Amino acid sequence: MPQIEWVGTPNFRSGRNGRKPLAIVDHITAGYYPGCLSWMQNPQSQGSAHYLILKDGRILQMVKDEGTSWHAGIANRPNWSLYDGSNPNYYTIGIEHEGMPGDGLSEAQYQSTLWLHRELLAKYPAIKTDSDHIIGHYRIDSINRPNCPGAKFPWAKLFADLKGEEEVDNLVIYADGDIGAAIVLSQKLGCPMVHKGSAGKYQAAKKHWLGVQGDNDSGNVYYAGDNRTDTARKALE
Repeated sequence: MPQIEWVGTPNFRSGRNGRKPLAIVDHITAGYYPGCLSWMQNPQSQGSAHYLILKDGRILQMVKDEGTSWHAGIANRPNWSLYDGSNPNYYTIGIEHEGMPGDGLSEAQYQSTLWLHRELLAKYPAIKTDSDHIIGHYRIDSINRPNCPGAKFPWAKLFADLKGEEEVDNLVIYADGDIGAAIVLSQKLGCPMVHKGSAGKYQAAKKHWLGVQGDNDSGNVYYAGDNRTDTARKALE
């Protein structure tokens, strides 16, 4: 069982302005330890998170769950159904992960974040195991944080493990319509994307398919949204 090490930071606000945690926001530090921790402990940064999970799996806590960390206070073209116009910091818990957006998580780091997510879900029943209650920073600030926590963050595996499900093998995204949505979805799920014209050779070899905006004549499963982000989100639910 991972241990949580208290490190603290001056960058927080006591209490939550009368709110309670409703969601978890996952981040990537875009830097490495110890520099990333030092920055979030520097008053000039005006930034922090409740937790920082290092590459070696250590979990550092900077702000108590009952306090407000400064991890996602600026909403810029949010795509998040739970955003109510107020400061998201008041009703979210921020988890930073050491690394760059293109890194992906180490195995030790993944196991620690899985454990921490489970602990927070048990502590706060209002946080559900779905893509509205466990989100990336990019859902709150799609302009300045489009790669936080990055395309390699293991969303599909995390949700599957949290739900106690087996991760789907041999998943292929079948693009018939919104190519942009198919690309986003394939990045989120970490699986290939093929166009309609070249799908035949894959369809015979692959068992699981998710189609993006098209009809269901071939028996594939299709998710259609008003835009590419909605499409990807629906398929991740």
